Amino acid sequence: MSSFLTAEWRKLIMAQYAVDPAMLAPWLPRGVELDVYQGRCYVSLVGFLFDRVRVKGLAVPFHTRFEEVNLRFYVRRTDATGALRRGVVFVREFVPRAAIAVVARTLYEEPYLTLPTRSSIVHSPGVLDVQYAWKHLGRWHSLAVEASPGEQPIAAGSEEEFLTEHYWGYTKRRDGTTSEYEVRHPRWNIYAIASHKVDVDLGALYGPAFAHLDGSKPSSILLAEGSAVSVLSGAKMKA
Repeated sequence: MSSFLTAEWRKLIMAQYAVDPAMLAPWLPRGVELDVYQGRCYVSLVGFLFDRVRVKGLAVPFHTRFEEVNLRFYVRRTDATGALRRGVVFVREFVPRAAIAVVARTLYEEPYLTLPTRSSIVHSPGVLDVQYAWKHLGRWHSLAVEASPGEQPIAAGSEEEFLTEHYWGYTKRRDGTTSEYEVRHPRWNIYAIASHKVDVDLGALYGPAFAHLDGSKPSSILLAEGSAVSVLSGAKMKA
């Protein structure tokens, strides 16, 4: 299957919240089940830099570098060959480029919304400072971390491996079917985090089901370097 989109995903901040699996039922596509780590069901608030974007090999003017913020959870399914496919489902995705959001909503029914965003990635001696912010209904929300600048490999069997090693995307479509697409990238490295700040209103951003998380401390937070990625063309999921 050919690539629909190629890009680089860089400096991914991922803040995890443990939730009751039942609360995710309205967003769970048909044909997949929740994937958990050591009995914990996570949603992740993710901010990252989308860079060097190409659609079908072509760069779209003014749409090659921008921030994305999304809320996602983790799923899995066994395909017809018996192979395990581990993936993610997005509750909502924010980008600053209207054309990206329109294409994603129209062609793939992905839950994209256009919002103002900004970011800062600063390297200084001994410190890597990464910040993402986005404006919704007049309020700026933000994710920020300070980390040691040296990259570290992800340990086998770790929570970080669980969070980053999901290579499929699943979308619950209006007609009740499920779309499936593959995301290819090499194994990522991470940074050791010294401090972090999460300033968000999850209820306002993602609905009343997530309001109880407001003011709570994330269960974990990580900063991944990211890599070049290739998003393959999607299709309706086959049993």
